[in-house]
Amino acid sequence: MPMVLQQTRYYQPYFLEDRSGRLSGSEFNDIHERLKFSYRCSRRSSTLCQYTIFETTSPREDACTTPVSVLEYGPNNTLGLVYYGMKPQSMARYLVKVDPEGSSRHRKFVAQDGRTYIWSYRTHEDHEWTCVDSSGSVVAFYHLKLAGEPSYPNSSGCMLTVEEAYGDYAYEFLTSCLIMRHIAEHNL
Repeated sequence: MPMVLQQTRYYQPYFLEDRSGRLSGSEFNDIHERLKFSYRCSRRSSTLCQYTIFETTSPREDACTTPVSVLEYGPNNTLGLVYYGMKPQSMARYLVKVDPEGSSRHRKFVAQDGRTYIWSYRTHEDHEWTCVDSSGSVVAFYHLKLAGEPSYPNSSGCMLTVEEAYGDYAYEFLTSCLIMRHIAEHNL
């Protein structure tokens, strides 16, 4: 479900501060308050763990009740389904290994804008995760709090950065990054 195109450009990336740094739920708030996402566990059973992502800065009346994406993991943290709108897709088919014999931490996906992007793990300095477009340009990255960095109130010190030109699809970079982090955490 594409978001409404942004009218004003500030020529700076979206710096989405990861409030908790955990995959169990967090808030991702742009430090300039242009975008805010809420990532929460919405359902848990022995066979399913479902997370929803809401864009809480959207002017839509249903912004806090209709998620921009849903992630469903199977039993034992296996990959399940990802939803954009009402359309489910297998996570394994959505985020495909770049090389079938290679690392599961190097995957590509076709985004809602029809373009192919690639996530990779620790391939760029200071980036835990990096997402590039088909020409190799960095469009988004996730980095951890640096060792020795002071504690921040209400923040993990981790951040997802999305280049401004790709801000209309920030929800998809967030969703795919969370899946990649899940893959790494559970050695899938």
